[in-house]
Amino acid sequence: MKQVAEWALEAAVAAGASHGEARVVHERQRGLGTRNGRVSSAADSESLGVGIRVLCRGGWGFAATQRLSREGVEECARLAVEIARASARVQPHPVELLPEPPVVAEWSSPCQIDPFTVPVEECLDLLRRVDLELRAVAGVTLSETSMSFRRYEQWFYNTEGAAIRQTFITTGAGCAAHAFEGDSIQTRSYPNSFGGQYQNKGYELVRELHLVENANRVARECVALLKAPQCPEGRRDLVLDSSQLGLQIHESIGHPIELDRVLGYEANFAGTSFLTLDKLHTLRYGSDLVNVVADARPGHGPGLGTYAFDDEGVAAQCVPIITRGIFEGYLSSRDTAAVIGRERSGGHLRAEGWARVPIVRMSNVSLLPGEDELSFEDLISSTGDGIYMETNRSWSIDDKRYNFQFGCEAAWEIKGGKLGRLLRNPSYSGITTEFWNAMDAVCDRREWTLWGTPNCGKGQPEQGMGTGHGAAPARFRQIKIGGAYGE
Repeated sequence: MKQVAEWALEAAVAAGASHGEARVVHERQRGLGTRNGRVSSAADSESLGVGIRVLCRGGWGFAATQRLSREGVEECARLAVEIARASARVQPHPVELLPEPPVVAEWSSPCQIDPFTVPVEECLDLLRRVDLELRAVAGVTLSETSMSFRRYEQWFYNTEGAAIRQTFITTGAGCAAHAFEGDSIQTRSYPNSFGGQYQNKGYELVRELHLVENANRVARECVALLKAPQCPEGRRDLVLDSSQLGLQIHESIGHPIELDRVLGYEANFAGTSFLTLDKLHTLRYGSDLVNVVADARPGHGPGLGTYAFDDEGVAAQCVPIITRGIFEGYLSSRDTAAVIGRERSGGHLRAEGWARVPIVRMSNVSLLPGEDELSFEDLISSTGDGIYMETNRSWSIDDKRYNFQFGCEAAWEIKGGKLGRLLRNPSYSGITTEFWNAMDAVCDRREWTLWGTPNCGKGQPEQGMGTGHGAAPARFRQIKIGGAYGE
């Protein structure tokens, strides 16, 4: 791999590049699933290629290839330089890179059991048992299970002398029950919607999730939702579970803090941002209890936004985003951080794979748990009356990430500090800063979970990136409830 990178960088410099990077990536993926007891998917894929990014005359150029012969790599590098020259002609200002000391290092995400060593039949047997538990509940009309594995090995080299090898093992698994009756469709998922939970772990994650043990409860809740009363509309106190709060963080904090969006360099998929530069250090984003960080360091946990170095060789960091409610930071790269006068990149440049140019992406954007002891039971008992919602069903947010509406799979009425009757079709809406300023309680570390979002879309052509979001259940006062779904 080093030889491939040397061919790329030498050819780029010879063609006129002032800076060059080569990322050689070997990726393997496996996806398994069942639907109503039958195997619905069983796929295994593998790829190997190199992506070459260069600066020439102050403009970026990128090209990629699977032809890893010397001729193929050098041709790709020259194409990247040609693209950079074209970019420089239309670029209003030349790109400036903040200095970064070159590092020689190796790092691997923690993995106790390599998932690719677990026989496919053993994995499918587990999924079939989960599927059987889902269908054992009368009224379930569709059952689904899934399991996915990814091994992502990357070698990064640049003309400054960096040489970094990183290996990521990612595992995900989950299940869902669906019940149809008349014109009503209800769904309950475990441990999260859209495929379940994903982390940078091995097959041990699948065992930790206890899918079989939870499947029957999930199915019973799904069927019960068909007869449950409609979630009421109006202003009410709202308690969100940690998985739903993770998506709330992703959409109303994670995307608007991407500095390329703020600067107008990127608008595909998630739009731009209301967090213009004048709001830094001045905007009250939330209440004093709102403390959010973008933490890529391995110590933060096995999140999909955990790494030792980003894709331009910058070490993982913990960047304060919101501190005691005040907006304090962006997600940045070596060039975007330079634009706003930072001394160093935040280390947030990443690419989906070898064939995509790295762009500013979320790492683990997490809401820190409360400092005072507060269990979930304490949170509910102190709420009095309100609504508790679990598990995302749908989301919508404007292109500046300011006005939003979210639907959840299930809700429970809170009466007199106790969870009461099940409610169907719950939803809530609000304005980002008003919502986060309404947060008046968050559970402690015991209730905190680092959730994985494996398919965050951004860019053109689209890149699906894994991100992490840590959260504990939290309460928001007098939020607008209901209205997303009809009776």
